[in-house]
Amino acid sequence: MAPLKIIGAGMGRTGTSSLRDALNILGYKTHHMHAFNEEGRRPDMFVEAYEHPERDIDWDYMYEGYDAAVDWPTCSFVEPLMKKYPEAKVILTLRDVDDWYRSMANTIYRKHTALRLAHDNSPKGRMIRRVPLDGALEKPEVFEDEKIIKQKFNQHVQWVKENVPEDRLLIMNLGEGWERLCQFLNSPIPHAAYPHSNTTADMHVLMEKSNIQIDNILVGKGEQFKKEAIYNITSNDNNVKTVISSTG
Repeated sequence: MAPLKIIGAGMGRTGTSSLRDALNILGYKTHHMHAFNEEGRRPDMFVEAYEHPERDIDWDYMYEGYDAAVDWPTCSFVEPLMKKYPEAKVILTLRDVDDWYRSMANTIYRKHTALRLAHDNSPKGRMIRRVPLDGALEKPEVFEDEKIIKQKFNQHVQWVKENVPEDRLLIMNLGEGWERLCQFLNSPIPHAAYPHSNTTADMHVLMEKSNIQIDNILVGKGEQFKKEAIYNITSNDNNVKTVISSTG
């Protein structure tokens, strides 16, 4: 189904799951991080594209079956994807950087720290820890430095604003509905409500169902991380209990 018609430039936890659902309602087939839960979605190729951008990348093959893509790893490849698909429109989803960091800390970082400590070596796990935020998810000393991670977020947003032509770019703030999106895509506004999916609470429920139990809530809003978490993880049919205690 490639080439891509829509490139999502927004990082995870900026409403990308809701945007995926919205685009699917509008008739697109949208790639998202969740696509890697399916067999044959080639996460290893995204790692190779990230580590060796000088090589010839077969984007059509990597996005086979999709005509839109949002979330990670897509937002890490906005520049080459814009060159590959010059007719594609770009959607940048945004939220307050402090709220974004807190959401990241309480969801994606927590989950993949637990899986990393359980020695998860799946292709998807390796891709998630390598590509988003330049590998910060596998480096606690980096991710837990709020200043560094927020700077990465802001620099990415600024790059998109400065390098994507205005006529190709829609900037959507978290919580927006259909109107501006449909106008941008020349699509009629659906009767269905705009989706609201994959909230922090939703992710915590999914982690519990996956036998990843986290007992505390990480702090945010500029405060230092002070955490003592217990993860119960099922990995390779063995129950692994890991205790993490750190400040920084």
